Amino acid sequence: MDRISLQIKLLYDKMGQAEKRIADWIFQNPGGIISYSIVELAEQCNCGEATIVRFAKRLGFGGYQELKISLAQETNSTSVSTNISSEDSLNEIYDKVCNDIYCSLERTKSVLDTDVLEEVCKKIASADRIVIFGLGNSASIALDASHKLQRTGCNAISYSDNHMQVIAASHLTEKDVAIGISHSGSSKDIVDALKIAKETGATTVAITNKGKSPIQKYSSFTLYTASDETKHNILALNSRIAQLSIINAIYFYLVYNKSDKSLESIKETELSLMTKKY
Repeated sequence: MDRISLQIKLLYDKMGQAEKRIADWIFQNPGGIISYSIVELAEQCNCGEATIVRFAKRLGFGGYQELKISLAQETNSTSVSTNISSEDSLNEIYDKVCNDIYCSLERTKSVLDTDVLEEVCKKIASADRIVIFGLGNSASIALDASHKLQRTGCNAISYSDNHMQVIAASHLTEKDVAIGISHSGSSKDIVDALKIAKETGATTVAITNKGKSPIQKYSSFTLYTASDETKHNILALNSRIAQLSIINAIYFYLVYNKSDKSLESIKETELSLMTKKY
């Protein structure tokens, strides 16, 4: 894995415009920095030499020379770009997929408010019912969430039919929790279901990508992911794995904090499932 390129990608959103030009140049010219002095690179990126030094220090290096030497040592590295091409070998494709998933998880960790996450866990733990709404790519995440919550003894169910989502939402009360999962936060059916749930007095939770979106208007709590889904990547694992990481965190919190009944419920579930195995 190209450690430096990966670090650049993880820190990219925190960089200023001039630093982003340096990052873009490095990605567009792999290995090109080796033959450039700091003055030449500054001219290429239309920035000052001090900006290049600042860029290097942001990545954890003492200065430009240290950055350049480290990049030179990564001669066998592969790009962390998601631009998979027909010329890539299967090994290169797999490496890019892994790098991109890792970036999504790291970026999600940086934008996720764990205080909000804990509040959501407490609401779920004390809820009479939990309904989870998901469509398209998010439908499988909603199903996984209901599966995990049921194992802890929660009264949870997922809906991937837009009519059933509205029906379920309309019968909720202030003792219930509704979770809407939408990467874009603009799925009309999910937003509408959360709106109805909020009107009933239920606690509403959105799991969505960082940024402004319609779903936030009807969410009591918003849990953010941070992953890019564009072009062919719209069907990739990035957003789903980021969403799953949040669901798993909720699951383990409930296992160890809900009550002793949670562990007992899991044991009972496993014993019941033993009849389904040879």
